[in-house]
Amino acid sequence: MSNITLAASRPVLADRIGSRTLATDVALIAAGAALTAGAAQIVIPMWPVPITGQTFAVLFVGATLGSLRGALSMLLYVGLGVAGLPVFAEGGAGLAKLAGPTGGYMIGFVLAAALVGWLAQKQWDRKVLGTIGAFLAGTAVIYAVGLPWLSVALGQLGYPNDLTATLQAGLYPFIPGDLIKALAAGGLLPLVWKLTSRTK
Repeated sequence: MSNITLAASRPVLADRIGSRTLATDVALIAAGAALTAGAAQIVIPMWPVPITGQTFAVLFVGATLGSLRGALSMLLYVGLGVAGLPVFAEGGAGLAKLAGPTGGYMIGFVLAAALVGWLAQKQWDRKVLGTIGAFLAGTAVIYAVGLPWLSVALGQLGYPNDLTATLQAGLYPFIPGDLIKALAAGGLLPLVWKLTSRTK
């Protein structure tokens, strides 16, 4: 199958930067992991879950790389952190960090990038409302994995872990930021599509 056919079958922004090769895919996957690692260091300290720039990076990587490469990029990010590189929020690293209160969110990153990437392949990211919807769907996936994990972790640490306590610790403080991120993406990605379409 030619590179042109592959690009047409996965019409995401990354496929518009040039010819599609294995080396390009590897570089993009690594770049997505690096972007997420950098965004993880933008932190407003909170316990048990800090506010970071991670989720925007995760969803942006999924939207621009597509489902498979987006998911692989997040797997690489999590793998590097587990291996000991300080790529998690606040320079965290190690298996213990993954097993802690925020571990479920990081697992959710992989699934969220895959979902947003799949929606981008369906051209959701070319319209404002579609992009916002894709980002909100990806965010919901992160919470769907992160909140139950957080509840278990809080209970193991001896903290209240009923539904109200879990939502107060891991959901409510993040809703305004999540909405802002989705709106920002809704303005950014369709604009980039328009710009790249004019140059092709």
